[in-house]
Amino acid sequence: MDEQAENSVEAENSVESVFREERGRLLASLVRRFGDLDLAEEVTSEAVEAALVHWPVDGVPAKPGAWLLTTARRKAVDRLRRDQVYAARLAVMQVDADRADPAPPVVDGELPDERLQLFFTCSHPALAEDDRIALTLRCLGGLTTPEVARAFLVPSATMAQRIVRAKKKIRQARIPFRTPSAEELPERLPGVLQVIYSVFTEGYAASSGPDLQRVDLAVEAIRLARILRALLPDEREIAGLLALMLLVHSRRDARTDAAGGIVLLEDQDRGRWDKPMIEEGSDLVVIALTGGAPGPYGVQAAIAALHDEAEDMESTDWPQICALYGVLLTLTPSPVVAVNRAVALAMRDGEEAGLTALEELSAEPKLADYHPYHLARGELLARLGRTAEAVSAYQRALKLVGTQPEQAFLERRIGEIIE
Repeated sequence: MDEQAENSVEAENSVESVFREERGRLLASLVRRFGDLDLAEEVTSEAVEAALVHWPVDGVPAKPGAWLLTTARRKAVDRLRRDQVYAARLAVMQVDADRADPAPPVVDGELPDERLQLFFTCSHPALAEDDRIALTLRCLGGLTTPEVARAFLVPSATMAQRIVRAKKKIRQARIPFRTPSAEELPERLPGVLQVIYSVFTEGYAASSGPDLQRVDLAVEAIRLARILRALLPDEREIAGLLALMLLVHSRRDARTDAAGGIVLLEDQDRGRWDKPMIEEGSDLVVIALTGGAPGPYGVQAAIAALHDEAEDMESTDWPQICALYGVLLTLTPSPVVAVNRAVALAMRDGEEAGLTALEELSAEPKLADYHPYHLARGELLARLGRTAEAVSAYQRALKLVGTQPEQAFLERRIGEIIE
């Protein structure tokens, strides 16, 4: 490879590295400056293309993020000069935005970090839930539209329409690009956390497809939570969410066998759990639960920590886990939480107690198509020797699961208890 080719490859790698680290920050700054996501994304792409042309010749600049921002701003100004009507509309929007939340100055050429505003824009309650998730992954995660589509197993065209719809809603509703006030934050922050947790949930337990886990999505959710925590370090529920995801994700390597089959928690090789991740998560649990009433993510993280810190299922502190689920039910009353508590009750007080708690939930409409409920019933019924009922519960769960490993696990369990 000649020197020019080597420089080109090095520059391309540098652009990719900078873009991965700085894209959200760059996009946020451009949205703040021009008030339009479409324009910001287009000139961001053009700035990256310019970097691929200039950096192999001129070298990578000392402050590549600032270089990209300056280049993107120039391209945006050129475009607005050519379209005066578009420029006038954006100017009106920008005046409103500046009144609500003045832009921070650029200091020493450094790229200002306005990603917090972008988090709240992408997660605005005026947007549909799926649109909020898609826009967050696109703008803050840096995923391309096809990558976001693959993440949620929908066609690229469908995802492109979803993202376009979300951007259109932001423009038409004139959703402000700003951080909520101290009074608004308690109401708005849970929506941002829910978006991140939804990404993680799809990564931890894929809704469909050949694999049980989508590790790439789980990792991206953790990365987004780290960014959010750095931007709002005093918000304990962000620490709780990050702790929860770290503690759960620490078991990723032990959750499946060599063939991709499911390994239940009680059968997992705990030596394969990620100990540094567990330690970090456990430290964050202390932060999440200190200084006031706990939030739901902090409580869930405390439950996950008790699982991760136990040597095995038998030595797990089930009384404490049951108590924490009781707290969680008061914070977020939900039949799903009640199912989890019933399973913990079975571990503390025996299968009959757990099954009784599950049967009390049988009339809940939300549980009719919730496969973990039917799976839990099947497990407890099988342990009690009520084979026919267990098979029926497993078969109901089998109709509802979406991934191949879950289907294979349930088919195997049905075969085992019939024999």
